[in-house]
Amino acid sequence: MKLPLGERTIEVQLPTCTTTVAEPPGGTTVDVREAARAALETLHGPSLDDRVDADDEVVIVVTDLTRTVPDDVLLEVLLADLDRIGVGRGQITVVVGLGLHRPMTDEELEAMLGSHADLAVNHDPEAVVEVGTVDGVPIEIGEPVATADTVLSTGVVEPHQYAGFSGGAKTVVIGAGGESQIRYTHGPDVLAEEGVRLGRLEDNPFRSFLDRAGDRIGIDCCLNLTHGPEGVLGVSAGDGRSVVRELADVARNALSVPVDREYDAVVCGVGAPKDATLYQATRAATYVALGDRNPLAEGGRLVVPAELPEGAGEGTGEQRFYDRLVAANDADALYRELREGYEPGAQRAFVVARVLRDHDVVVTNSRTPEVVEACLMETADDVADALESGSDVLVVPDALNTLLVEG
Repeated sequence: MKLPLGERTIEVQLPTCTTTVAEPPGGTTVDVREAARAALETLHGPSLDDRVDADDEVVIVVTDLTRTVPDDVLLEVLLADLDRIGVGRGQITVVVGLGLHRPMTDEELEAMLGSHADLAVNHDPEAVVEVGTVDGVPIEIGEPVATADTVLSTGVVEPHQYAGFSGGAKTVVIGAGGESQIRYTHGPDVLAEEGVRLGRLEDNPFRSFLDRAGDRIGIDCCLNLTHGPEGVLGVSAGDGRSVVRELADVARNALSVPVDREYDAVVCGVGAPKDATLYQATRAATYVALGDRNPLAEGGRLVVPAELPEGAGEGTGEQRFYDRLVAANDADALYRELREGYEPGAQRAFVVARVLRDHDVVVTNSRTPEVVEACLMETADDVADALESGSDVLVVPDALNTLLVEG
């Protein structure tokens, strides 16, 4: 079988194991450019003409390199519509929604945004403005967003550990936000709530907070897509809540795989761009173990092939994640410690510790195995070496875009 590793795939053979492959049903793919144009013509809510004035200073918040989104195409379509309305290129700033990830380089911006890279600035989480509160939490947003007349965003609606699905207000609230709301939403009290889970939108406190914070910021329009194993499955635009609901339904139909028994191990495929860092690659393990249906038997292990060319990661959040794991003696103690609170970014250490209390996590094919081993996880040269002979194994080739549900 083939599994993703970085930008390529690797052939994996498990002759001594019983294997089952979790293949989502997928769906019909669309042409992104044409679907984006159609979405802007049929917005959820008022038309773009009614949301933007010709003399507005416009900010468009886009995702960073940790998300698989054709932002160059979405941006091109948005810019064409803004030009039709009368908004000139000099009135537009593109803010890269980093959250607490590292800034993108000029070369990365050019590769991501093409001829529109000159409009882009990296979000600076230190240069934020408070624009109000939600549930008593100050909402901080980057200065370019706070001072803009119109705020637009692109993004992807895909399964998300906390928000249920990403996209909508999240691109702006978290991507272009300050530590205040990131600290609150990613803190142990919110993440421990029952409704905060992969694939859930309704009665999800994390998602509800994002949407209300987006209202406070004043996000005027979202242009989002969702994708499956074969490519982009749909594009939607307009009011964030409606956009996310529409695309989440498409994603659920395309990505759900029923599971009716338990396995000794699960191989969790991730690939680029998520396997650049341990911070991002561990999502593959936590999405499987903390989703709607944990397919692992007691004591079962999670195997994640990931290159990790950037080690733990270079951003503030990634370093906080690494520091917490490196300083810990065992997962139980770390979980108890983090349950009392932590700084933004360390939430990934919290959910990893939650998984490690019940399951071993083995990272294979890594360029930086010493980083993995310093973080309470194990390493192996390849997937076969990480599995015991005779194991009953579930292989999830795309763990971040597969929803394991009750069979």
